[in-house]
This record gives sequence, structure tokens and C-alpha cells, in this order.
Amino acid sequence: MSFPMHYFTDTPADSPETPAKALSVTELNGKARRLLEMSFNNVRVEGEISGLARPSSGHWYFTLKDKRSQIRCAMFRNRNQGLKFTPAEGMLLLVRGRVSLYEGRGDYQLIVEHMDNAGTGDLQKAFEALKMKLAAEGLFDITRKKPLPAHPKHIGVITSPTGAAIRDILTVLERRFPAIPVTIIPSSVQGAQAKNELVKALILAEAANQFDVLIIGRGGGSLEDLWPFNEEVVARAIANCPIPIVSAVGHEIDFTISDFVADHRAATPSAAAEILSPDRQAILNQLHLLRRKVTALIRHKLQLSQKELEGLQKRLRHPGERLRDSSQRLDDLEIRLKQAITLQLERARSRLNRTQYRTLQQNPLRKLELLRNRNDHLNQKMTQLMQNNLEKRRLKLEKVSGELNAVSPLATLSRGYSLTTSGEAIIRNSQQLKEGELITTRFHKGEALCKVEKLTP
Repeated sequence: MSFPMHYFTDTPADSPETPAKALSVTELNGKARRLLEMSFNNVRVEGEISGLARPSSGHWYFTLKDKRSQIRCAMFRNRNQGLKFTPAEGMLLLVRGRVSLYEGRGDYQLIVEHMDNAGTGDLQKAFEALKMKLAAEGLFDITRKKPLPAHPKHIGVITSPTGAAIRDILTVLERRFPAIPVTIIPSSVQGAQAKNELVKALILAEAANQFDVLIIGRGGGSLEDLWPFNEEVVARAIANCPIPIVSAVGHEIDFTISDFVADHRAATPSAAAEILSPDRQAILNQLHLLRRKVTALIRHKLQLSQKELEGLQKRLRHPGERLRDSSQRLDDLEIRLKQAITLQLERARSRLNRTQYRTLQQNPLRKLELLRNRNDHLNQKMTQLMQNNLEKRRLKLEKVSGELNAVSPLATLSRGYSLTTSGEAIIRNSQQLKEGELITTRFHKGEALCKVEKLTP
């Protein structure tokens, strides 16, 4: 679509020598507005919404963009009240309206008459995809979030040193608790290099080893303006930082990936300063209360001490009376000491007598005599026992010998019998022998070697 070419002049075209009258800025903007409205009075545009603002007037102001361009848009209250949905950052819209120009600023804009939801924009899709990915990895889990210090000793602020966010943070800290040291770690918060600078600032803050809490953030803006805080490298750097981090990006309605992965999310940079700074007035009130309690406690203690002193003064007696009491007590102690010494001597004498008796009982010579007598007695008893035992064994041996003799082969031989053997075998039958075999015949007394001449069955 091309713009029609129109030229505005106060002189006829056929008199070029006549100089043209100069237009005021208001006149020029008015002519441009009328030209745009006449040429584009009913257009349909599709784009992703960004930077939506809804002031108290009820009008909506936002930007429609695609990958290469953007256009400012306005939708007045009488048009947006009939919508059945509320547009949100990153939403893809199909709008219908007319092209115009805001004469006060000379801004080219689209006056939206109607809009439809056409889906989700590319940035919003990327935001949701990264959010789901990091959530699945557990980077948003409550269990991994570090607690914030109750009374920070040193706050580090990662943001643009010239932005509104740092001014808001410093203003709140100055009002609430100016004694807290604050160090600004500068980083750009918008543009292609912002994500790298934010990561570098986090690394520097950790290496400094002096902060017990960090604030990372910026003021409000469109989704594109806040996008560095939706970058994966920034989210992972925040998750890996050992220092507790408060994410304070944009306004209360703005949410970034940094808000989810940080240890705490603040709606605004000012809110982050409110969260981290103790209320100076509240602390002063508490100190005043403690001072009153301590003063009352000291006053009560002094009153008790005063009463105790008065009681001691009443019990205080004349020195002469105390001296007589001390003298009498000394005499009493002297008598008790003598009695105690006498009693101790008697006890010592009794212990000495018992010790002497036990010593006599334990005399080595006496013990040796007792042992000698005991030894003689045991020797006599052992001799008697041995003799008795030997006698019993002799009688038992005679009995067993008689029994053995009764069944002994030798006793049989003494009655005229003989015992014939061939080698180790006893010959009981002539069939055990062979003619010419040598055999041994044992008699009651002696034995004879015989040769078998003839065998009779």
C-alpha cells in the first residue's frame, strides 16, 4: 500500500515565482492527520500487542508489532467497553480502525475501532516455552529458594545506573533505613547486549563476596523492553548465584522468567527496597519501648536495693555489743575445739590398738609357724591316704590275678595239656596242617618244634 502524493500550497501552481506561505506545526500536523484519515479510514491490521497501558480515563494505549515494524495504537473507552476479552502482553490481535496522527506530538497512530484475539505472539510463545522448560527442571521450586536476610548488611543492585528503577530503590532505602550500604552493579537492561551484561553483573557480585542480598530489575516497559529478563542465560545465572536475589522487573502486572527463578519476586523496584529495608521508624519505636522497659526495670531494682539497705541498717548493732558476742562465740569455739581434739585423740588411740593387734596377727614368723604346722598335718594325711590307696589297689590286683589265672591257658597247660601253633595260628584240627610242615607245641613249662610226618583225619 502506497501513500497518495499531495502537496499543499497557498499559491497557484502556475505561478512558481510567488513564494509559498510557511505553515505552522499545528497546521502541518492537521493537514497530515486529515490526509491519513481520508486515505486509511478503514484498515485491518494483525500484530502482537506490546506495552499496553490503561490509564484511569478508560482509554487503551498500546503498540502493535511484527518482526520488523511497529505502530502506536489507541482504543478509546467507548470502543473497548464492548470487548468480550481483555488483551494481554504478547497476545496476537486482529484490529480494525483508521490511521490518524496525534497532533500534539506529531505521532503517527492507529485508532482502533474493534479488535479480535488472533492467538499468541512469538515472544509470548517463547516466554511460555522457556517457563515450562525451567519449571520441569525444578528451577522454580520453593525448596531451592534461599531466605532473605532480616537485616541486610550490604545490598547489591543490578540495574541501569541512569534508569528510574535505581532512583526509586535509593529513595525508598533513604527513607526507610539509610544506614544500609548499597552498591550499584551497572548493567544495561534493554537491548541485545543486556542479557550478557546482566550475567556478567551477577558473576561480579558473587566474586565481590560482600553482598548478602541482591536486587535485579528495571522499571516498566513493553514485553520487548523486559525481554532480557526472560532470557535463559539470565535465568540460569540467577538460579546458580549463591546470594539471595530479589527480582524487581517492571510493574505489578508484569511477570518475567527472572521473577519465577529468583528467591523472591517484588512487584516493583520500590517494593524490593521496601522488602529488604527494615522500617527505621518501627525500629526506633521498638528501641524507645525497650528503653522504657529497661528504665522501669532499673528503677524497680533500685527500689528493692533501697529496701534491702534499710533492712540492713535496722539490723546494724553497736560495735561493743558485737564485740562481746564475738568474744563469747570465741570461748564457745575454744571449748568445742578442745572437746573435738580429745575425741579425735581417743579415736586415734583406738585405731592404733586395733592396728597393733592386726599387725601381730599378720607377723611373718607367726604365719610361717602356722604354715609349717599345716604342712606337717597335710603330709601325714597325704601319707595315710597313699598307704590306704595302695592297700586297696593291692587287694584288687590279687583278686583280678586270681580271676585271670582261672581262665588263663597257662593254667590249663599246668594240668597236662599243650598248645600247638603254626605261625600265629592255633591248630585245632589236623586238616589245618600239611605233611612236612613245622609246628610249635607249647607245654606248661617250655615248648618243642615238631615236624608233621603223617596226618590222620
